[in-house]
Amino acid sequence: MLLVWFWLVAIMITGYVLLDGFDLGAGVLHLLIAKTDQERRTVLRTIGPVWDGNEVWLIAGGGTLYFAFPWLYASAFSGFYLPLMIVLWLLILRGIGIELRGHIDSPVWRGFFDGCFAIPSILLTIFFGAALGNVIRGVPLQKDGYFFLSLWTNWRVGPEPGILDWYTVIAGVVALIALTIHGAHYIALKTSGDLSLRARRIAGLLWPALLLVTLLSLWATLSIHPNLLDNYKSHVFLFAIPVGVAASLLAMFLFQRRSKDKAAFLSSSIYLIFMLVGAAAAVYPNLLVSTTDPSLNITVYNAATGPHSLSVGLVFWGFGMALAIGYFVFVYRMFRGKVSDGESAH
Repeated sequence: MLLVWFWLVAIMITGYVLLDGFDLGAGVLHLLIAKTDQERRTVLRTIGPVWDGNEVWLIAGGGTLYFAFPWLYASAFSGFYLPLMIVLWLLILRGIGIELRGHIDSPVWRGFFDGCFAIPSILLTIFFGAALGNVIRGVPLQKDGYFFLSLWTNWRVGPEPGILDWYTVIAGVVALIALTIHGAHYIALKTSGDLSLRARRIAGLLWPALLLVTLLSLWATLSIHPNLLDNYKSHVFLFAIPVGVAASLLAMFLFQRRSKDKAAFLSSSIYLIFMLVGAAAAVYPNLLVSTTDPSLNITVYNAATGPHSLSVGLVFWGFGMALAIGYFVFVYRMFRGKVSDGESAH
């Protein structure tokens, strides 16, 4: 049951990254590829019907984490209080940037809220990547299970790290490039004309950078935690994960060159899935690693709620997920196809 809930939480987080990932990527590219106000409205229309629903997966993932592993929830949310508040404000700014942009017909008004959409999107991708980097690198957990992290210290990985150091910055850059490409594929898929061509071109230009930072992140991870390969050595089938990462990168490159936007978007989705599943498989059974004493690690064994609650909760979780998946299938089918760039489109 503990293994089941570990992977359910991982699935929820992966679902959020996949769905809100292209929203964030569209925000990163919003001011870069859209040359006119009409094109900016078109970019917003590509995500308009789904962006707020996509963010629900973040709330659902947090709720699942709170239910299944309350000790991890309490420790992480207190130790990461500062970055969580930053992320909350960035999500708020991004939301009002989308919702309020068209309320007043003024270039100054629209420009301000375009910035409220684009800049938080860039920062969120970096912060989410750095957050995953912190989980993999570890935090200075104390005997009471809590910790405190400054935003940065000496930028080195050690017993007393900061939220940002050379390793977590690499993780943030990986997230920024990967989600930007993911968003570019989505915009290319949902639009037509020059906007689609520009999105496709940017995805192609960023692909070598994604390959480079992926290899760099692999080297960096193994250099600070060689023991993360232990699960892979114990379960050889897990080596299919890095093979999947490599195959998805190759498929992304080939489909970009052939202008197959749907296949390229699916390839970037598969890349994100394999990267996140690979990280989860490497850290299991740890949920949060201590940089001071391995015996203080928060694991699925010492952080989980009671077995009866986990069993009963699985029933309600399944019912809720069935409703959520049904809703998302309905919404994405309703808004499938290319986005219109006409004045009457909404």
